Amino acid sequence: MAALTREYIEERSIGRRNEDRLVRDRIRKYDQIFKVGQIITSEVNLDTLFEVIMTETNQILGTRRSTVFLHDKRTGELWSLVATGMKRNEIRIPDSYGVAGWVFTHIKPLMINDAYNDPRFYSEIDKKSGFRTRNIFCVPLLNRQGECIGALQALNKVTGRFTERDRDLLTSISCYVAIALENAKLYEELKALDRARERVINHLSHELKTPIAIISAALGRVSREVRKENVSKLERAVERCDRNLHRLMDLQEKIDDILNRKPVEEGEKIIRIIQDAADFAEEAGEEGMDRESIGRIVRRIYSLFNTGDIRMEEILLDRFLHDLCDEIQSAMGAREMEIVRDFDEGTHLRMDRRVLTKVCGGLLRNAVENTPDEGRISVTAKSDTEDICITFQDFGVGITPENQEMIFGGFFHTQNTEAYSSGRPYGFNAGGSGADLLRAKCFSERFGFTISFESSRCQFLPEDSDPCPGRISACTFIKDRAGCFSSGGSVFRLTFPKNGSSVY
Repeated sequence: MAALTREYIEERSIGRRNEDRLVRDRIRKYDQIFKVGQIITSEVNLDTLFEVIMTETNQILGTRRSTVFLHDKRTGELWSLVATGMKRNEIRIPDSYGVAGWVFTHIKPLMINDAYNDPRFYSEIDKKSGFRTRNIFCVPLLNRQGECIGALQALNKVTGRFTERDRDLLTSISCYVAIALENAKLYEELKALDRARERVINHLSHELKTPIAIISAALGRVSREVRKENVSKLERAVERCDRNLHRLMDLQEKIDDILNRKPVEEGEKIIRIIQDAADFAEEAGEEGMDRESIGRIVRRIYSLFNTGDIRMEEILLDRFLHDLCDEIQSAMGAREMEIVRDFDEGTHLRMDRRVLTKVCGGLLRNAVENTPDEGRISVTAKSDTEDICITFQDFGVGITPENQEMIFGGFFHTQNTEAYSSGRPYGFNAGGSGADLLRAKCFSERFGFTISFESSRCQFLPEDSDPCPGRISACTFIKDRAGCFSSGGSVFRLTFPKNGSSVY
């Protein structure tokens, strides 16, 4: 009887020690999770932040590797922000592939203890990384709005199989990771806005100071040559003055077109108020002004707020675009550029000709200035039952994802200020104030059409600072023109609704 009592006491003692060990183990793990939270609240640099998170995740779960997959809405892919032992942003897969794709699509955790025997496992990642996955635990990453923005997965638990206890731990970590992602995204957006604001100031300053300095120097030479009475030497100086004066005048015209949006918007607000009041009075059975009187008031308001004469007319689109392409082809001078044209014949567009020229001319000029010599530009005009669509496609270096977010921000140029050339119009990387796209956007809002774009950055020149030689045959990355055409480029699209009324 005493022996049984001693065995019972020893078993109870062993049981208590095991429970104490489990409690201490859990406290240690949750303390590590708490430390992860502390790290997140004090760090917004993605590289540093997620390297620490992955290290802590591996320690808490006892795994060999951890990976964060983020969803790219633009491409419909999942890409790895950090994979322990691998390069940053090295893995990119369709958002329905693999365990991460399944978790992202179904927004549910998934535990797999025999990866290669599960059909949801995507073994291509192992082939690419040289790592062999034995087991996986993956959880969705949810932001504050409850949207799934990616997945967090831990691979190859050291002690064997994943258990349900790992679910709680990894889910807790995923909450911190999601918070960190949103904080880091906000921080990156603020930095991007600061960079854009700095570029605005730099480029405006550059765009105004350079022509003025050139004009000043040229005029100084004019004065000197006049004093020497050697008038024949003035021709080049006068030509430079004239060219740079036109640059200043062109910039001023773009700024006016952009700033004119504000008074037009104010006028439209007043007109809507008058029209709504008239409709209300009519519905209430009250006597009010007739439609003709309201029309006179509306026209008067337009005349007060309109900053320029708007002349809407029926434009034969194919002839207009042929003339525009011929004009720009001539203005390009020695540039070696192919402009491929594909226009539906007989399509008429009701539009102000000067506005259409500014919008289409600006887009085509941008395409030329971003395409290297020996390159190609495609201009199309197509009409269907609902819309008329004009596209300008270049096969140049394309626009980085960061710059795509700010391309319509105004006075924003995709080059670094240090590389800004301010060359002759239509030259490769000619510079410019970056106002053409903002002006086109303002006109689209005013006249009721839409402007959109798609761009793919050249895979060989992923950063703004990576220079393009400006001639396809001088590029060391590709063999021929086809290689250049498939490496990057941009498409800008203007869509005019046939049954929509332009606002002007």
